[in-house]
Amino acid sequence: MHKGPAEGPRSNHGRGGHTHSTRPEDFEDTYQLITPPWEIGRPQRALRNLAMIGGIKGRVLDVGCGTGEHVLMAAVLGLDAVGIDTSATAIRIAQGKAHERGLKATFLVSDVLKTGELGEKFDTVLDSGLFHNLGNEDRPVFADRIRTLLSPGGRYFMLCFSDQRPRSGAARTISQNEIYITFDNGFRIESISSALIEENVSDGIPAWLAKIIRT
Repeated sequence: MHKGPAEGPRSNHGRGGHTHSTRPEDFEDTYQLITPPWEIGRPQRALRNLAMIGGIKGRVLDVGCGTGEHVLMAAVLGLDAVGIDTSATAIRIAQGKAHERGLKATFLVSDVLKTGELGEKFDTVLDSGLFHNLGNEDRPVFADRIRTLLSPGGRYFMLCFSDQRPRSGAARTISQNEIYITFDNGFRIESISSALIEENVSDGIPAWLAKIIRT
């Protein structure tokens, strides 16, 4: 479960009604064939800025880590960082980056909707481009997983495509109201602000940066 390319595997997402998540195997196929648009070779600016002001701290989990830039950013800060992704190819690349850079980080092939086997708690959970790939039926499950993974008072930082500008593609755009509805139980939404999801094929896509606290 992962990003949401501007071009790439298509799914049955729509602007409303019942939707289906992009299949995990679609992302594995994408990583085997191309460098996906969301892989920019550095952390997303919105999350990097959070790290620079100390917002990312404690034990860190990236729930759709791709090739690991946000996990490695946390590792540079000296944090205990874990990344999971359904793409084995992306995880292998992430592990190679960690080795090349001399950084200690853990990368696992895992589906965020099935993370009960982790059996761990984290202080910070990062999500760069995963939430907007979830179908309506998966969102309550996802919120429950995030609640389980976070320690009380822990923070979930989510970067997702916003409805500020219509777009077509594999992933749907997300309204602020959808974020509030999904995280209305066991969470407190600290803020939702405008941001960009940077790509290697465009100037960036309008996004929401949501800062959500597990109560």
